[in-house]
Amino acid sequence: MRVTTTKSKNAESFYITHSYTKNNGTTTSRIYKKLGTLAELSKLLNTDRDGVMLWAREQARIETEKYKNERDCKTVLIPFHADRPLDYGKEVFHEGGYLFLQSIYYQLRLDRICRKIRDKNSFEYDINAILSDLVYTRILEPSSKRSSYKAAKKFLEAPSYELHDVYRALSVLADNCDLIQSEVYKNSNFILKRNDNILYYDCTNYYFEIGQECGDRKYGKGKEHRPNPIIQMGLFIDGDGIPLAFSLFPGNQNEQTSLKPLEQKVLQDFGHQKFIYCSDAGLASEGNRVFNHMGERAFIVTQSIKTLKKEEKEWALNQSGFRRVSDNKPVDIENLSDEDKNGLFYKEEPYTTAKLHQRLIVTYSPKYAAYQKSIREAQVERASRMVDSGKFKKERRNPNDPARFVGKMAVTSEGEKASIRYYLDEDKIEEEARYDGMYAVCTDLLDDPVGDILKVSEGRWQIE
Repeated sequence: MRVTTTKSKNAESFYITHSYTKNNGTTTSRIYKKLGTLAELSKLLNTDRDGVMLWAREQARIETEKYKNERDCKTVLIPFHADRPLDYGKEVFHEGGYLFLQSIYYQLRLDRICRKIRDKNSFEYDINAILSDLVYTRILEPSSKRSSYKAAKKFLEAPSYELHDVYRALSVLADNCDLIQSEVYKNSNFILKRNDNILYYDCTNYYFEIGQECGDRKYGKGKEHRPNPIIQMGLFIDGDGIPLAFSLFPGNQNEQTSLKPLEQKVLQDFGHQKFIYCSDAGLASEGNRVFNHMGERAFIVTQSIKTLKKEEKEWALNQSGFRRVSDNKPVDIENLSDEDKNGLFYKEEPYTTAKLHQRLIVTYSPKYAAYQKSIREAQVERASRMVDSGKFKKERRNPNDPARFVGKMAVTSEGEKASIRYYLDEDKIEEEARYDGMYAVCTDLLDDPVGDILKVSEGRWQIE
């Protein structure tokens, strides 16, 4: 608000005017309050014109503050009519949570990707609207395609397409899956700097509630141990846990072979050539290590101690030669202080296979050793109860089953049919205890600090 004056033949008047913007976007003003004439105010305030103007400006400031406070505290009343029925079939409640996702969707320029797909194909439906709604509903309310379509109808911007258009669009999106992945990766760099110097790779699988194999849905070992066909997925994730690329492959295929085709896409389609590959032991075959030793790539992978050769296994399990990761000082892990019981210790040696010169790093964690010991003691107790009761399942495939500690003996000196005797296998318990707290990784980074290598490896299970 501001002070304005008007002059007539007989007097000069002072006003407070309020400027505001009308609905059509134009700016105008109106008289908010009349303060009086110069003669009246001079007599009232006992001052000249300059004094009246200073007083008027102070009044304008006070009125401005008062107006702002009233506006902030203003109550808006919306009338509702309890006797008026709602129109049948009319949507009166709308969901707007997808608007937050919509911002990210368009920052990733997925609409432009859809435009590229549309230019290569001939269809009438809006593939960008279908893809965006599928993305929003998958995050907000995961369900089937039909249910996702129903959920999208509650959005502020209801779908302009039909359900059959969704099913038709799925095959088009599947055919352009590689294009979408590579373009999203490139566009994601407009939003944030990708931590793609380290790439973690892992596989999982999903079951289908069908009675027989169909296409890539094959019988295989599922994560949930269901007797249904499964399809497998390999996924690359960057150092911040953000997905980079994925591939789908048949449920009966060895997951070791899934790495190279997907990594070739990352190298060629994504244009990403320099990174450290990190995976668990199940995806760390000799071939995968050799593949990631090429070019500007390197690898840090988990190494199973149990699969090492005899001499290397004995060295790894020997409790001498360990050092603190924090300061590289030698430590006797058989006599640790209270301060060291939460620490991490390591030893290393060159590890050469038929095709690669590597570095084998073995770590020991007292905290993890205590955890494994407590788990095993509970399992031994269960195994002991099995021996006492004589109750066993005929077939046990789980490697963590307590029954692995139960031995079986059936011997008689007379050569007669012997009765089977079960016993607690102390040798097996003692052998398994040797691995408590032990963990190993292999890498072709021969000169990098151990702490940095272990930090990368630790990120793998944190992301999982």
